[in-house]
Amino acid sequence: MRMKEMVQRTGVHERLLRYYEQQGLLTPDRLRSGYRIYGESDVETVRRIRCLLAAGLPTALIAQVLPCIRADDERLVPTCPDLLAQLRREGERITRAIEDLQASRAILDTIITAAPSGAAETQRPPQPAATEAG
Repeated sequence: MRMKEMVQRTGVHERLLRYYEQQGLLTPDRLRSGYRIYGESDVETVRRIRCLLAAGLPTALIAQVLPCIRADDERLVPTCPDLLAQLRREGERITRAIEDLQASRAILDTIITAAPSGAAETQRPPQPAATEAG
């Protein structure tokens, strides 16, 4: 199938499909004219890529993970023994990022609640006065 059909089948924009190819995640065949030709397995590969991206994995790790993942109905199942350790480390990284974001949110909430009562929600910070060139 050509690029247009691949976009329709996967819902992924052409630019992303090209990006996946640049990252080594997708390897369509090429016609002599240079047009990309995708196979049915590429549709499934794109679905796996999208799922792994949604899980928070960076494309560099996805390139390593893809050969070690198989689809089992709607779930992705790891097939390589050392893959679980990588995925666990990635899960820990995501947990740390969530904790950092929660701490940032708590600080922001503290600042917001310190605002004087009656402060407008859309209040803008004071603007410096315009100076005239003399």
